[in-house]
Amino acid sequence: MLIKTFGYTVQGVDATRVIVEVNISQGINFYLVGLPDNAVKESQQRISAALKNHDFKIPGKLITVNMAPADIRKEGSAYDLTIAIGILAASEQIVKENVHEYVIMGELALDGQIRPIRGALPIAIKAKQEGFKGIILPIENAAEAAVVDGLNVYGVNSIKEVIDFFSNDCSGLEKTNINISESFLHLVDEVNFDFADVKGQESIKRSLEIAAAGGHNLILIGPPGAGKTMLSKRLPSILPPLTIDEALEATKIHSVAGRTGKNKTGLITQRPFRNPHHTISDVALVGGGNHPQPGEISLAHNGVLFLDELPEFKRTVLEVMRQPLEDRVVTISRAKFSVEYPASFMLVASMNPCPCGYYNHPEKECVCSPGIVQKYLNKISGPLLDRIDLHVEVTPVSFNELSANSKAESSKSIRERVIKAREIQTKRFRSFGGIYCNAQMRSSDIKKHCDLDDSGKTILKNAMEKLGLSARAYDRILKVARTIADLDASKEIATQHIAEAIQFRSLDRENWAG
Repeated sequence: MLIKTFGYTVQGVDATRVIVEVNISQGINFYLVGLPDNAVKESQQRISAALKNHDFKIPGKLITVNMAPADIRKEGSAYDLTIAIGILAASEQIVKENVHEYVIMGELALDGQIRPIRGALPIAIKAKQEGFKGIILPIENAAEAAVVDGLNVYGVNSIKEVIDFFSNDCSGLEKTNINISESFLHLVDEVNFDFADVKGQESIKRSLEIAAAGGHNLILIGPPGAGKTMLSKRLPSILPPLTIDEALEATKIHSVAGRTGKNKTGLITQRPFRNPHHTISDVALVGGGNHPQPGEISLAHNGVLFLDELPEFKRTVLEVMRQPLEDRVVTISRAKFSVEYPASFMLVASMNPCPCGYYNHPEKECVCSPGIVQKYLNKISGPLLDRIDLHVEVTPVSFNELSANSKAESSKSIRERVIKAREIQTKRFRSFGGIYCNAQMRSSDIKKHCDLDDSGKTILKNAMEKLGLSARAYDRILKVARTIADLDASKEIATQHIAEAIQFRSLDRENWAG
C-alpha cells in the first residue's frame, strides 16, 4: 500500500515541501531514497525503537520510503515523525484518510518523545500558503508556528499523541492559539537597559540618538572604562519598536538558526542585539558552512550588530561585511545551489585609540611608540570606515558627574524623538523602493534631499579644508545632517545641523593619530 505524508525542508529562510512516499509490499527490506543525509538515514533505528516502546512496530515487509523531490538534499532528523506516521498509515496500524491534510515533523527519541526542530515558522507559513489543514510538530515549536493565522497548529510531546490523534478521527489534541496583537504589543516596549542609568556622556547619548534616528552606522573611540560597551548596549532601547512584519522577518531567521528558544509569544519582540567575540570566523559572521546557516549579520537583521574592540577582529572577517553593509542582504553560493539571507542591520563598533588605550586621554599618558597608533588604526580598512557614518570620541566620566544625584533622560523620551524622525523619513522615501531611513540614501537621493544654502556650503567647505576631511566624508556628513534636521523637524538643513554633523568624522581628520 502507498501512503504520502508531508514535511518541509528549509533553504535560506524559505521552506520547500517534501513528499514522503511510503510503499509497503511483499518482501523483506527497508529502503530510504530521495537524497537523504546520514541523519535521515539513521531515522530507521530511531523510528523502530520509538514504535516498539509504544506497542507498535515496523512491519517485516519490503518498505520503500521515497523523499521527493529527489534532487534536493534532505538534512537533519526532523523527518523522523513524518516517516514514522507514513509507515504506520501504510501498514494500516493507524487510520490513513486524514494523514495527507497535515504537515507532520519532529525528531524522535528512542522512547517516542519528540524533540524540537529548526525552521518551524517558515514551514508553517509555507504550509498555510499550500493549503494544508494543519501542522503537527514538537510542543517547543508550537507557539512559533501558531503565529501563522488560519493554520491549525498542534504541539505534541510524544508519537503516541500523534497516533491517538489520527486514530480518533483527528481529535484529542489541543490547538495552540496565540493572540499576536496582545502579546506582541505588550512586550514590544520593554527595555532591558535604560539611558536613565547612565551618568554624564551627554554628547555620546546625542550621537546614539542621531544614529538611531537615521539608521546610521557608528564607531566609538575611547579609553578603557569610558562606557563604550555600556552605551552601545542601550542603543536598542531607543530604536523604534519592531513592527509585526519586521518581527516576522527576524523570527524566521532565528527559527532557521534554531535560536528562538522557548519564546511563549512565538515572535521576537525586541530588536536583536548581537555581540560576537573578536575571535569569530568569517563564516560565523556572514553565514555559510557545509549546511548553510545564517551568520551573526543576519541574526542582527532589523537590529544592531555590535563589534567590541574592532581592531582585534581578523581583517578578513571585517572585510566580508563590506558588501552586506551596502546591499543589506548576503548570498551564500555553492556548486549546486545558493541561499540568500536578509542582513539589514546597524553596525555599532567600539575601539581603543591605541594598543595601550590612552591616546588623547585627558589625564593618563599614552606609552605607545611613534607610529603605533596609526598602525593600530590601519587594522581597519578605509572601505570599511567609509561605510561608518558617525565617528565619536568617548572621554571618561568625571567624578563629579558620577557622584551627581541628577536623573538622566530615559530611553523612553529619547525613543519618542527617534520615532518622530523616522516617521518623517518614512514619508520622504515612501515612493522609493528599499529605502527606509537616511543612512540608505543613494547619491541621487542626497542631491535631492540634502540641499544646502550658501552658508552651509561655506561651513562644509572650510571644514573639509581646515580639518583635512577626506572626500568620502562628504556624503556621510550630508546624511547625518539630514537626520539631525529631521530630529529638529526642519525641512531644510540649517547651518547648525551641518556644524554638528562635521563633529562626527574624527577618524577622517588628517593627523588624528599623530
